[in-house]
Amino acid sequence: MLDAQTIAIIKSTVPVLEVHGQTITKTFYQTMFKNHPELLNVFNHANQRQGKQPTALANAVYAAAAHIDRLEEILPVVRGIAQKHRALGIQPEHYPIVGENLLAAIKTVLGDAATEEILDAWAKAYGVIADVFISVEAEMYREAAEKKGGWRGFRRFVVDRKVKESDVITSFYLKPQDGQAIASYEPGQYLTVRVKPEGQEFTHLRHYSLSTAPGQPYYRISVKREDAVEGRPAGVVSTYLHTRIGEGDVLELSAPAGDFTLDPSSNLPLVLLSGGVGLTPMMSMLETALQSGAQREIVYIHAARSGKFHAMKEQVAELAQAHDNLRTYTVYETPEAGESSDKTGYIDLAWLKSVAAADSDFYFCGPVPFMKAVRRALKEWGVPDERIHFEFFGPADSLEDTLN
Repeated sequence: MLDAQTIAIIKSTVPVLEVHGQTITKTFYQTMFKNHPELLNVFNHANQRQGKQPTALANAVYAAAAHIDRLEEILPVVRGIAQKHRALGIQPEHYPIVGENLLAAIKTVLGDAATEEILDAWAKAYGVIADVFISVEAEMYREAAEKKGGWRGFRRFVVDRKVKESDVITSFYLKPQDGQAIASYEPGQYLTVRVKPEGQEFTHLRHYSLSTAPGQPYYRISVKREDAVEGRPAGVVSTYLHTRIGEGDVLELSAPAGDFTLDPSSNLPLVLLSGGVGLTPMMSMLETALQSGAQREIVYIHAARSGKFHAMKEQVAELAQAHDNLRTYTVYETPEAGESSDKTGYIDLAWLKSVAAADSDFYFCGPVPFMKAVRRALKEWGVPDERIHFEFFGPADSLEDTLN
């Protein structure tokens, strides 16, 4: 527990973090990687280059400071971040490294304004926050290892099948190399893949949603190839998986993780919306909901640039033909000649009202512009927050800020 004076000092720095937070976190990462380059084997280099990771950390630090006297209020956020930490293999010994370099960054950026009193208070506060993460993550490691078919760390899986789903998305069917059982998972969760492409100095880790219902003797991930565009380099891992990994090759995976999952207890109508590769967790949720036998009405809406970018179209059509309680719709931004869709352009509130009911559970995932549009439509419609669920592909972020 922190004393009242420490809490007061931390809360007094909140306005400073609003102004200088991202500068502090950028300096922190630069300093930490200079002092501990081995951590580049864990962190996503692309998120570093694009500024996503520093922004996410700045938001997390700001939230922790603002709630330092009631950390239990941000426990859901802590658990979401901790899920990713467990999947990446973050260990308790990493936390002192982070703390030391974060305090050094605060001192560098704030200069004389970072008094000994402020630095001491932040050292104490960081210790408490780190202990919360370490405790939560320890329980997650234990659960992942003790679950039937589960494991700790990374396990080797063989690519049993590789299936092209669209011009940019390919599915990988993965079976354990040791031939033993694999852990089940909740629809919406992800696997973490660890690879070291030829010519790369460090290993690279990426989260990929499981794209089919649990209960199979394999895992399936469906990966979008991130090509170079407008000065942004091609995705290291996605390109490697598409071009260099084939059937029979081996990948290292950590156990399923993630807190964006389908609520199996709800009997409300279910609306699933996906944009592009955001269909991956939606497919897992869709298949699971249909297999449950519950007769809740399900609407599945998928948005894509055009038909050639529309993955798993035939699979969804087969599901709709086999289940009377499922209705499906497609939205193509710019359909090519001969292609048809239920709507051209983008999802908007007027159209959404025509195909779905307001008293539904809504789950959505896709590119940020897609998510912004869907979320704003749902809020304008008056759908309460407890029935709005979404996944953000990228580092844990302040999703309210990102999607507003």
